[in-house]
Amino acid sequence: MFEARYRAEGDPWRTLSDPAERAKAEAVLSACGDGPFASVVDLGAGLGVLAAGLASRSRRLLALDAAPTAVAAAARRLARWPGARAAVAVLPDDLPRDTFDLVVASEVLYYLSPAAFAATLRWLDGAVAPAGRVVAVHWTGSAPDLQRSADDVHAALARRPRLTAIATTRAETYRLDVLAADA
Repeated sequence: MFEARYRAEGDPWRTLSDPAERAKAEAVLSACGDGPFASVVDLGAGLGVLAAGLASRSRRLLALDAAPTAVAAAARRLARWPGARAAVAVLPDDLPRDTFDLVVASEVLYYLSPAAFAATLRWLDGAVAPAGRVVAVHWTGSAPDLQRSADDVHAALARRPRLTAIATTRAETYRLDVLAADA
C-alpha cells in the first residue's frame, strides 16, 4: 500500500512541501528535545524528514519504513551522518531487538492491524531505555485505511506499564504525545 503511493507520488503526504506538515515536523522535533541521544529509532520514517532532524542529536539513529522507495530517499537524506541509517522494516516483524533513548512513532501506528499493533506495543515495553522517551504524533482525521483513531493509539500508549504521558498537544489536525519511561 505505502510503496505504491511513494512510487506514484514521491511525497504522498506532502511532508516536504506542505507548510502545515513542516510545522508539525518542527513540533515533533521540539517535543523530542535537544539530546544528545545515544540511540533513536524512527518508526514509519517515510522520506526521513524527522530522522534527518534528529540525526545531529543522535549517536545512533535507525529510520524504519515498510516502503523501499521511501527508505531509499531517507537513506540519501541521512547519508551525511555516519551514525544514521535507514532500513526497510515491516512492523512488528522487523523491529530491532535494541533499546533506544528515543522512539518516534509518526503517522504509523494507526495503520497496523490489531495483532500488529498489540505486538508493537509489547515491543515498545522492552525497547525504550530506562528514562527514555516515546514521541508519538498522528493525524486526527479519518480514512478508510486507518485501523484506529489517533486518540485510540495515544490512549493505548499511555496505558503501557512503563510509560507516563508527560505532554500532550492537540493541534487542529494532529495529536502529539510525549511519554517518559520509568527509570
